[in-house]
Amino acid sequence: MPRFFLHLSYDGGAYHGWQKQPNAITVQETLEKALSTYTRQEVFLTGQGRTDTGVHANCFYAHWDFKEGEALPWEANPEVWLARLNRMLPPDLALHAVIGVPETLHARFSALSRTYRYRIHWTKDPFLAGRSWWLPAQPDWEAVISATEALPGTRDFGAFARSGGGQKHNLCELRRAEWTFPAPGEACLTLQANRFLRNMVRAVVGTLIEVGRGYRKADLMEQLIQEANRSAAGTSAPAHGLYLEHVEYPKGLLDQPLFGEAPPLRQP
Repeated sequence: MPRFFLHLSYDGGAYHGWQKQPNAITVQETLEKALSTYTRQEVFLTGQGRTDTGVHANCFYAHWDFKEGEALPWEANPEVWLARLNRMLPPDLALHAVIGVPETLHARFSALSRTYRYRIHWTKDPFLAGRSWWLPAQPDWEAVISATEALPGTRDFGAFARSGGGQKHNLCELRRAEWTFPAPGEACLTLQANRFLRNMVRAVVGTLIEVGRGYRKADLMEQLIQEANRSAAGTSAPAHGLYLEHVEYPKGLLDQPLFGEAPPLRQP
């Protein structure tokens, strides 16, 4: 069965996340409807995972299966097909490329890691509204960075997991946790892991900023992780500051799109 990966990006402000759900507008539903209308056949996509309501994605993958011998809708002119489909999609959702992959490559289960970035700013900027979390005052970054150093490793991140999230366990291998300061008055936390729990990044950020505001001590972060008690951690940061930046798959399998191309990486 031929399988194709779709590389897309979206502003999550108008969506209740990726995954289809009743009585809510989602990215999956919007893209499947456009594809079904264009191809005049029912289309089902499998995404690389969920994103919460309001979360953005600079890089998201979904796979689309065809029956053996079934005509591919873009065969006549792939670039025209892509351009027309993007005109059908709303302005906050874009399809960048279609990539032929082995049928064993699964958008969700074959992913080796995912990278999220969370954006914060403390110099008020109306052009960052809905794209970054505005803090009225700059936090103590020395304390925040000290607390962040306790995060990396393979451990139980239940302290930052939404209750009833449906995961079988809370063990994650967090490979990277790094703050950068891309512009005056702005900061960005990058987290890379083999998997993330529901609401995990936002709970981590919210807890770290409570450290920076002096509400909790940086040296207690390790104890918080060990206790794995969600009610002991901080409140979740707003969804609009969170971006899915990258999804890693086995090397070489996504390097050659059939048509289209990946957009340049946008550094927060």
